[in-house]
Amino acid sequence: MPGLGTSFGRGGAANPHMDLKHSDCVFIMGSNMAECHPVAFRWVVEAKTRPDNPAEVIHVDPRFTRTSALATHYAPIRAGSDIVFLGALIKSVCDRLEPIFEKGEDQLTTRDRFHRDYLVCYTNAATLLTDDFKDTDENGAAGLFSGWDAENRVYDVTKWRYDNGTPTGMVKPARITSDDKGGLPPSKPVPKGTPLSQVVKEEVPPPAKTDASLRDPKCVWQALRRHYTRYTPELVEEVCGCPRETFDRIAEAVWANSGPDRTTAICYAVGWTQHTVGVQIIRAAAILQLLLGNVGRPGGGIVALRGHASIQGSTDIATLYDLHPGYLKTPSALRHNQNLAEYVKDQVVASSFWSNFPAYIVSQLKAWFGEAATKENDFGFDWLPQITGDHSHQQLFVEMMQGAVKGFFALGQNPAVGGQNASLQRKALAKLDWLVVRDLYETETASFWKDSPEVRDGTLRPQDIKTEVFFLPSSGITEADGGLTNTQRLIQYHEKAVDPPGDARSDVWFTVHLGLRLKELYKDSTLPRDRPIQALVWDYIDPHENERWRIKDEPSAHLILKEINGYHWSPGGLKAGMPVASFNELKDDASTACGAWIYSGIYAPTPEEPGGHNFAANRQGDDWVALGWGFSWPANRRVLYNRASADLRGQPWPKEARLARRFGKPGARGYVYWDPGLKKWTGLDVPDFAATKPPDARGKPDGVGLETHDGVSPFIMQADGKGWLYAPVGLKDGPLPTHYEPYESPLTNAVYKQQANPVVVTWQVPGNTYAPVGSPEYPHVCSTYRLTEHHLSGVMSRWVPWLAELMPELFCEISPELAAEVGVGNTEFVRVTTPRGSIRAKALVTRRMRPLTVQGRVIHHVGLPWHWGYKGVSTGDVVNDLVALVGDPNVAIHEAKVFVCRLEKAG
Repeated sequence: MPGLGTSFGRGGAANPHMDLKHSDCVFIMGSNMAECHPVAFRWVVEAKTRPDNPAEVIHVDPRFTRTSALATHYAPIRAGSDIVFLGALIKSVCDRLEPIFEKGEDQLTTRDRFHRDYLVCYTNAATLLTDDFKDTDENGAAGLFSGWDAENRVYDVTKWRYDNGTPTGMVKPARITSDDKGGLPPSKPVPKGTPLSQVVKEEVPPPAKTDASLRDPKCVWQALRRHYTRYTPELVEEVCGCPRETFDRIAEAVWANSGPDRTTAICYAVGWTQHTVGVQIIRAAAILQLLLGNVGRPGGGIVALRGHASIQGSTDIATLYDLHPGYLKTPSALRHNQNLAEYVKDQVVASSFWSNFPAYIVSQLKAWFGEAATKENDFGFDWLPQITGDHSHQQLFVEMMQGAVKGFFALGQNPAVGGQNASLQRKALAKLDWLVVRDLYETETASFWKDSPEVRDGTLRPQDIKTEVFFLPSSGITEADGGLTNTQRLIQYHEKAVDPPGDARSDVWFTVHLGLRLKELYKDSTLPRDRPIQALVWDYIDPHENERWRIKDEPSAHLILKEINGYHWSPGGLKAGMPVASFNELKDDASTACGAWIYSGIYAPTPEEPGGHNFAANRQGDDWVALGWGFSWPANRRVLYNRASADLRGQPWPKEARLARRFGKPGARGYVYWDPGLKKWTGLDVPDFAATKPPDARGKPDGVGLETHDGVSPFIMQADGKGWLYAPVGLKDGPLPTHYEPYESPLTNAVYKQQANPVVVTWQVPGNTYAPVGSPEYPHVCSTYRLTEHHLSGVMSRWVPWLAELMPELFCEISPELAAEVGVGNTEFVRVTTPRGSIRAKALVTRRMRPLTVQGRVIHHVGLPWHWGYKGVSTGDVVNDLVALVGDPNVAIHEAKVFVCRLEKAG
């Protein structure tokens, strides 16, 4: 999410899936889209099979998969070398763009003018950096940026700042990731009760210096070119194992299909995220798309493919420890957020749309604490818990193993199989006082104490495990009302089809009634720590609705959706207040309440339904944009940053004009464009821009929020309105993506002296041993992946007989060359071993896996699907027993897509 967020301003997919049918080229990397996202892939197939102008499809992956089979170009690549491949594409585009800036105005072609205008005006290519910035090549190719603190293993990110004449020159992002070290300097204290509008105004930074000619050596464009000089096709062949001629064909296809009349889309999934440089891989893709002019345009963008129906929704509303709903940062005890004004000062990006941050956080506090949230008590801000460091999944289980965590809820999660270094996580569960598991079936997590591998081998004894386990049956999706947010930010409402069996209850029922019981338990408490629970509004049961459906005490999904949407506060609270029409109506004076500002508009009033219409339930489709189908956050917008689909004068690029004539409503001239007669932005989509700001508007240096942006800056969530080729702040491991080897690698880094990500997160704890670089004991590269027939840890598929029959047992994909090397035949059993564990699987010997020659060595890959466990109709060893606890420094996600192993024939 920070990869897209720091580049564009939001962490969601830029374009909807259906828009892929208008792509001229679809570049898929870090995803086996055909198998893992087959519904979305149908639009790729439609683009490729267009009778006129069929799209080119590119697939880059260590395995030759069903996606590869349907691609125009397939490139094999060593797992973990993605940034070298993408960096070489960036260099190839820079080499093609540079001559444009040597041409005179009268020499520019339409294509030249497009690329020049997009780069200079829509990105931060022209922005100047300070003399403090030093790139990875400026210190003996060590691979480290300026500001490196070797003793503490952190960067001083102020060394990467824009040159805007201030001591820090800092442009604050919407999501600050550095909490304690290497981040922004501590905020100066702000008195409690300081007007939030005053705080915002004082935080507007001076504009950065720029050079529109892109000739100043300190500008971002020149820094970018220098950084990627060493990322050549020859380096791709040496480090990635991809033949140069294959890379050259792909570089040509991407360039040829990007411009004023053509667009390329990039699709990725967890094949990019599950790395210790995962955020930077995504950043590299964002840089590539900005250079090519593919962001904010139909058939372009970056599509982040989520793993199942509501992964996007779970980050929107909000399962990550460091985020509130709507991507409001959780207050941190390490960042001096001691009152609301200080928190706003720390988080607000005052020269962007985030200048409205006070309205969003105050409305959220009002939604949670209702009448108790007043100006005098900072709207209940002091009641919010503040994080004290890393509370992510891997850190949580390390602390659980150490006895610091006493209780754990596993709702729709199965860490006994799905967790990294799963054996360690099962042992950690044995250190709890209590464990609550809610699921459709008795999962491995629920029964770890009696039938886990550790119980079978005697490592754990049931009589010694103190954990009290509560297994509560859950209803399925079809057995409750609710909504799902899919990978393209589209929320679709569903109604209950059948009642759940027996005593099964929905997750909403469980959560709401747990909250009601806690409120009853603490209602007479006089302890300050219990005041937040007492103050919670928690009014989600509608007796009239239950009476209509002849049920009792069932929470109302409509009431919850109304709270998420936001409403005008009234003495009757949630049930009496009228819904707001959009987040533009939210205020910072407690007159509005809103659970998640980015969803505002999803339950807005209409003339026919003044009490709120459920837009997520809309089912009016069309051939393309489909604004009448569901609700897409924010503001039902389908393509983000769509101001970039028009030129500097606000008129559509040639491709947008052509598509509008063919697929748009009568009279539409482009996707989004400026109508001089109406004096506003209009088109097929909801404009992602100030609606009445003309293209020739100048920014106001003394303004606030979008007033500081001019009429040609499409990225309204960014402090400067630009797409960030260079990230001056927001990431812990560098402003430009840089190749580091995976934490476990059979090879030394051939690009820089620095081997792995310098700020990688590791856990040096018993049971989590790492293999040394180039270990002869573990010579092979291993990757885990998903199958179409099974789902995640298998809880929803291994219990289903016909799915188990389709894919009945765990297997291990290896090449014929590796099979011959270890002396194993197809369907014979092999053993795969890492420093953490060992598993047994059947060998699937296939040409889909191929050895790669890298740095003069033959490197073999081993592929393992991770869906099996020790319960269900189909059982098998737990693949995640092999994976290490090691994480990306920005988001602490694990590196299951690349680690080292030893493969041998099983005895």
